[in-house]
Amino acid sequence: MHAYEIKKNISYYSNPQDKYQIERCKLDLYLPSSKNFKTIVWFHGGGLTSGEKNFPENLMKERLAIIAVNYRLSPKVKVQKCIEDSAAAIAWVYRNIEIYGGNKKQFFISGHSAGGYLTMMATMAPQYLKPYGLCVMNFKALIPLSGHTITHFTAREELKLKDTDVIVDSQAPLHFINQKLPPIYLITGDRELEMLGRYEENAYMWRMLKITGHIETYLKELPGHDHGNMVEPGTVILADYVLSFD
Repeated sequence: MHAYEIKKNISYYSNPQDKYQIERCKLDLYLPSSKNFKTIVWFHGGGLTSGEKNFPENLMKERLAIIAVNYRLSPKVKVQKCIEDSAAAIAWVYRNIEIYGGNKKQFFISGHSAGGYLTMMATMAPQYLKPYGLCVMNFKALIPLSGHTITHFTAREELKLKDTDVIVDSQAPLHFINQKLPPIYLITGDRELEMLGRYEENAYMWRMLKITGHIETYLKELPGHDHGNMVEPGTVILADYVLSFD
């Protein structure tokens, strides 16, 4: 078993603008002692209103680095700022991971629930990575767990909409589907146990990506698991999928 090193509370903005950005915009690194390792950037869930950075236990394996990210939360900021923070964190890790021994050609992005939504929005919507000279094709794969693919419910709340007011606008990953995306592995809980429409959102995104000609799109439903407890088996699938890449 390889040894690991943990580095905590690294700021990913070089010039934070206020106390809240200083407080929240930090990440932790879980780094193998080996070199040329694969990296997973991991965004926590919590509806974009709560949650803390963490290392999922099933990802703490040999040859994998996990980068746990905090971001600012609603209602202190708008959802767009949550996405901007996520992109800034991804860019920081991509630019710095080789310093710690990682291989930036083996760079994966994932998260659960709100973290799954941020996985997609911060990468698929090109305006968020563009300021850093990056695009979604810099990454090996996106693996969101139970992420919104329509406009996030917290973004809809900002517009005074109900949960059942379904929209797909510029804050929806579905708005940005196209052929030129890396592999995308969509993982959800049981369609009968998930949050409102979550499986169906992901199934629709899977289908529409296929229709656009995106070949490496995958969808996995976890029978018997609800939105919360799908994380444990979901991260097993995530780790195995990441380790399968050459």
